[in-house]
Amino acid sequence: MRRVKRCVRVVAAVATLAGGMVSAGGSPAAAGGAAEAAAGVASGASAGVASEAAGVASRVAAGGASGAAAGASARSGIAWTACPAADRTDATPGQATPSRAARTECGAVRVPVDYRLPLGRSLTIAVNRIPATVPRDGGRYLGTMLVNPGGPGGSGRKLAEFVAGALPAELAGRYDIVGFDPRGVGGSSPAMHCVDPRTYYAPPRPDAVPADAAEEHVLLGRAQEYANRCAALYPWLLPHMTTADSARDMDRVRAALGQEKISYFGYSYGTYLGAVYATLFPQRVRRLVLDSSVDPGAVWYQANLNQDVAFDRRHRDFLAWVARHNDVYRLGRTEEQTSFAWYAMRARLREHPAGGVVGPSELDDLFSTGGYTDRLWPQLASLWSRYVRQGDVNGLLDGYDRLAGHGTEDENGYAVYLSVQCTDAPWPRDWAAWHADMAPLHRSAPFMTWPNAWYNAPCAFWPQPGGKPVDVRGRTDLPPILMVQSRGDAATPYQGALNLLRRLPTARMVVEGGGNHGISLSGNTCVDRHLVTYLSEGKVPRRTAVCPAVPEPRAVDRMAARRLHGQESLTQALSG
Repeated sequence: MRRVKRCVRVVAAVATLAGGMVSAGGSPAAAGGAAEAAAGVASGASAGVASEAAGVASRVAAGGASGAAAGASARSGIAWTACPAADRTDATPGQATPSRAARTECGAVRVPVDYRLPLGRSLTIAVNRIPATVPRDGGRYLGTMLVNPGGPGGSGRKLAEFVAGALPAELAGRYDIVGFDPRGVGGSSPAMHCVDPRTYYAPPRPDAVPADAAEEHVLLGRAQEYANRCAALYPWLLPHMTTADSARDMDRVRAALGQEKISYFGYSYGTYLGAVYATLFPQRVRRLVLDSSVDPGAVWYQANLNQDVAFDRRHRDFLAWVARHNDVYRLGRTEEQTSFAWYAMRARLREHPAGGVVGPSELDDLFSTGGYTDRLWPQLASLWSRYVRQGDVNGLLDGYDRLAGHGTEDENGYAVYLSVQCTDAPWPRDWAAWHADMAPLHRSAPFMTWPNAWYNAPCAFWPQPGGKPVDVRGRTDLPPILMVQSRGDAATPYQGALNLLRRLPTARMVVEGGGNHGISLSGNTCVDRHLVTYLSEGKVPRRTAVCPAVPEPRAVDRMAARRLHGQESLTQALSG
């Protein structure tokens, strides 16, 4: 499954390795002027309704929140309490330490389902805060920084504790770092769930690469089933799951915090959310960090096609790396040989799933994590080698379970992912158009094309047709914006980041030479130096800055691979 959303799972796994940040895949998106953006909130609305929405948008932009409900939210603030034990992430490697977790506060903000009806039905947005350690009335306090890990469908509350621990303590202590679960996500209410993951994702699933029309029909039926289940459960909510809706929720959080301006730090899809917020509420932005940016001009169907090409290129990078370390993995001396070995493994798993669980679709899910970060390459190569050379299925089973399995939280993220992307922008409603694009693209980019198509295929049947995305256009009076990007990023390709940069006149970019997705706070000291300078002083480079990539990962040696045989888990390999 290829989507920006996979970032969230890989972030937690790689944090064990680097004490830093990495990223689950999907696609990118767009935004614009306040009145035009209102049409994004009221996707598909009539001209009269769109006009009303534009009026609401202008009032929101002028006053920070719209209507009496927003005023009440701003006046009442957030009732902060100690976080329930289930909400604390101090047990997660690389995230909060017990001392930070003890300081984390939890709360909630009520927001309208439909911003055209601010006094109508409402939702609850779950928030948490790691408070600043410096006095809020002093000159060193830098205000509130909201964070978002992407998706759509990722929990910002988990990311808040990570960022608080990964930034230098002196700098983190100058901010109130606030995470929020966007509408439909995690601790927010309602948290969206459309199917029972135990049955819908029961492995092995049908092969994502259909061999004939009959297999394609089965996959199409699964996509339609998912869309129909979401439509039956959430008919009142689906029209209001756009990125613009979430940006307006962010502004309600800002108002409830009593802040005139906020800073924002977003990864992956979170860059699009931040760009939309800056477009709708430019006067509310203090500092804005956009790491691994989506293409605002490709929302969302074209973005997935672009992603297919980029992921295939990144998978070939992995295969070439495995070939360079043939002395360790014995899978081939050239990229051509390792490619043959990988696709031969996939074909074998179609006929004989590993442990009755890991078939070709599960294999795709597992190895797509390597497209987000090369830090996983040694472990992926090791479990692949053990399967091919020793017949050991335990590595594949453990890797799938830890990095690519589909539990309740994953299904929640998927439901939100589809609800946002299918509603944000138009999608082809005739499957023949999808097939006409995928069939030839699969021939040149076989790693991603069909799996990514099926991941997004429910949008062809979504009950709420996609509307007009917000036209992202930064203003010259916005403060400086820091963008961070790797040249070889597969989930959010580099060209898309350049497209966003051209739309944000006050933005400057730090470019890393590698190919990982989500590169701030992941071990590159050059990148993090620019990040710290910006968050502490508001300064961006005068022109595009270039940072070298972190060194390629070291191959796991044969002894380490033998130790893993039937004894050590993938997590132990990550930390070793």
